Amino acid sequence: MDTIAGWAYGVTWGVFPLVALLGFATYALFGATAVLVSLKRYVRPLRRVPVKVHRGMAIAALLLATVHLILGISVYV
Repeated sequence: MDTIAGWAYGVTWGVFPLVALLGFATYALFGATAVLVSLKRYVRPLRRVPVKVHRGMAIAALLLATVHLILGISVYV
């Protein structure tokens, strides 16, 4: 677990460690997924986006959230 914790808090791109960047990316992906569904009613071109895209974005967000969770917990285990 020390290796994972080292990656989580040791690798930095800019100011933030990897665990924070994955958290931001997860939050953005969950938000984009929600906005896609919310705006489908009002924006005509979004009506053509299939449900598979929404499902894929949600699965990708869940995978990112799982990796984020593992990196965050690795410090305490």
